This record gives sequence, structure tokens and C-alpha cells, in this order.
Amino acid sequence: MPAASNLSPKTAPRIAVGGGGITGLAAAHRLLELAPGLEVWLIEAGPRLGGVLQTENVGGFLVERSADNFIRTPPSAEALCRRIGLQDELIETNPDCRRAFIVRKGRLHPVPEGFLLMAPTRLWPLMRTGLLSPLGKLRLLCEYLVPRRKRTEEESLASFARRRLGREAFERLVQPLVSGIYTADAEKLSVQAALPRFAEMERTHRSLIRAAMHEREAAAAKKTAAKAGKEGSGARYGMFLSLRKGMSQLVEALAGRIAERQKASGVGSVLLGAAVSRIEKANGRWRISITGRDEPLDVDAVVLTPSAPQAGGLIESFDAALASELSGIPYAGSVIVAVGYRRDQIRHPLDGFGFVVPAIERRPILAASFSSVKFEGRAPSQHVLLRVFLGGAERPDLVEADDDLLRKTVAAELQSLLGVTGPWIICQIYRWKGAMPQYHVGHLERLARIEARLKEHRGLHLAGNAYRGVGIPSCVQSGEQAAEAALKELRVATAQLA
Repeated sequence: MPAASNLSPKTAPRIAVGGGGITGLAAAHRLLELAPGLEVWLIEAGPRLGGVLQTENVGGFLVERSADNFIRTPPSAEALCRRIGLQDELIETNPDCRRAFIVRKGRLHPVPEGFLLMAPTRLWPLMRTGLLSPLGKLRLLCEYLVPRRKRTEEESLASFARRRLGREAFERLVQPLVSGIYTADAEKLSVQAALPRFAEMERTHRSLIRAAMHEREAAAAKKTAAKAGKEGSGARYGMFLSLRKGMSQLVEALAGRIAERQKASGVGSVLLGAAVSRIEKANGRWRISITGRDEPLDVDAVVLTPSAPQAGGLIESFDAALASELSGIPYAGSVIVAVGYRRDQIRHPLDGFGFVVPAIERRPILAASFSSVKFEGRAPSQHVLLRVFLGGAERPDLVEADDDLLRKTVAAELQSLLGVTGPWIICQIYRWKGAMPQYHVGHLERLARIEARLKEHRGLHLAGNAYRGVGIPSCVQSGEQAAEAALKELRVATAQLA
């Protein structure tokens, strides 16, 4: 980790961080972590910090309004938790139920063991699955013989998966698993931007099967399987973490650390209910206009973390081309309906972490998570907490649907798929309109143009989920990298940052 650089209030540069979600919190914390005494202004338009991350206690159920976990890779989120004293609050997924299901003709089928989004590490479970026909299984096995693609431009996930695994494997396995993560249209999603690991597997090993087998053998050689427990399916569930009291713990701990450092130095501030309304260059610095504040704030550097179109709106006055690129990144919305039941109201054994629904099934929901099975402490004893996901890029109409329709839809789907009977104990609806950036084909080319334009504006940095990863670890990494870049430019960090 780069060494800290102590600064006196008289000489400390001033840096503004626009946006108090997890990316902005990570950026502000990193600035103060590396340069104690730095004057950092964290500016958030809403009434609280954390953005979409928020945990609620509803009738004894611990309910997440958005993400309920994060993966260990990249390690940025886990490392951050440990640096701010949350190491004893980290919890792993239930080791006895590390698998997921996929719906086929109204029934839940386990994802074949060892099948990780697009790469099978074991072939026998694929031969036994009821998710694929005999011809579909044969075509998937032929992936081993498919030549690598010679063209280098970005390719859609749908094209990549059909080319390598076949149409049926794409429709029945890949599309639902990936859509459960990105809420995206697979025909538009760039595999190089969203899932670069798999494009690299093809480039390096020619075959996904060959690459997956190689990785499995390497992992076995290091004896990591014994540490991770069961291998699982669908995703590397042994790699997922949450916090004992929910994701709000991370937000509160970061906010507390930032406040402590600002109090110790006597400079900087956290502004809530204060949106950045304008950014302009002024005498070699940046002038920030803030709603509710009479005087603008002049700073040496600014880290912008809102959505790409919002950032574009702030930049448009001095760089219309950069603003246009940012505004061109599309977004999709989603709805989470969290419901709590008594355990005896659900016929399904709930022996997994949830299920995803292929688009080909033509059902109104995208997926459901068995939250209280996945992590302990999410529901009272003998009760179950489920979270159902709707909307996404292919069903935007459901993001706008009224609450009554959403409740009826969720009740009918859970009754059909899980055998749920009787009324729920709690039902919470969380709408996230335009919250998920869509990495369409051409996204990497767009990023290259954005980064080229940013070089023209010393002291301006962008971070967030719109660029190189949508999960919490990617957001933390993005915020911290922007903070380090700002410090490097201002020469307030040690040479270890270089």
C-alpha cells in the first residue's frame, strides 16, 4: 500500500469528491488514508451517504435495498473492509447450499456443478443435467474443437456464447446466469467489456473447456479447493462475502473514518443534500457550484462519481465531446421485491442460494435470491427472506409498473416456482430507475475516447460503475484509483504511488 503523506492545513491542497455512494466514499477515504490533513470535500445530493447501498430492519428481517454481497476478486472491497476494522464482521455464504438453480418449463434445475457462467470445469455434471437436450449437450462438448476467433473487435455475449457453446447452452445456461448479474440484453452486451476473463480464456487457450480445466488443475495443485469448501455452480459462491449487520456497515464505517480524519485535521467537510450543479475551470483550478451554497468551491482536483450521463451534464460547458461520450453510455433499471415468509409456507427445500430465469421461458421475473439461506442473520428463526428481481434491459415496462401489479406478479411466480402458500409477512419494493450501466458492444472503444479526452483536463477524474466493472469491488477499486491519480498529479503522495 502506498505510504501516507502528512500535510499541514496551511499547505494542503483541496480536493472535491462529487457523489457519496460507495465509489465516492472509497475515493474520499483513500485520499485521507494516503494524505492525512488533505482538505477533502465529499458532496452528496441525497440526504444520506451510501447511494444504493442501504440495509433496513423490517419486522425482524434484515433487508438490503440493493446489493447484499460482494466478491473477493478483485480484492479491493475485502481489503477495504479489513483496513477500516470490519474484518471480524465479514461473513461467508452458507457452505452447505452453494449452488443455484435455473428455471426450465416451470421447474428449478440445479446449475451443473462446476459450470461457471460460461466455462465448465467438469463435464459429467453437464451430461446429467436436465437443462439441455442430448443435442445441446453434444454441441456444448464440441466447444473443445471450435477455433478461436481471429477478429479483434468487441463481440456481443450472445454471439460469443452461441459461437463457442451453441444456441441451446446460451439460451438455457449462459443468458440467464449473466442477465442475473448485469440485467442486460445479451445481444448488445460486450463480452470483452463485461466478462473479459472469458474472452481472454479463448485467446490464451483457444477453448473455454480447456482453459477451465487448466484453471481447475492449477487450483487443485494449490489446494484451494479445501479452503473454499464445495465447488458450487453458476458462480463461485465460496468467493462471496457480506457483513454481519448488512452492507450499511460498510457505509457507516467509511463515513466514520472520513469524519475522524477531517476532525483531526480541521479541514474538509461532508455535505449532504448538496448537489454539484456546475463545474468550470478557473485560474488553473476547478470551480464547483453547489446547490444551497452561495459561494462556489474552488478546488485543486475533483473526482466525479455520479452516473455517466450526470457527469456528462456537469462537463458539457467546457468539453462537449467528452460530455457526449459519457451521455452515450446507456443505463437500465430494475426492481427488487423483498418478501418474508414462515418457512412452512414454502414447499421447495430451498437448498441453494436462488434461481435465475432464462428469457426463453417468457416469465415476468429475472431471478430470485434466497437471502436468508445465503447469509445468516437475515430472517427470524423458522422464517425465510426472499428477494425477487424484475425489469432490466429487456423488461423496462416492469420498472414503471405500479406496486399492486408487482406484488401480484411476485406472489404468482413464487407460488408457481417454489410452492409458496399464504400471505407474506413483509413485502418491500425497491425501484432502481436507470441505475445499471450497460456495457454495449463498443464500450471499450468509448472508454478509450473518454480517457483520451480526460488527459486534456488536469485534475479532473471520473470513477464509478459506468466504466470498468459494476460490482462493489470494482466501484471501490475505481474510486481508490481515481483518488491515487489525483494525489499523484498534485504531488502529495510518495513516489510509491508512481
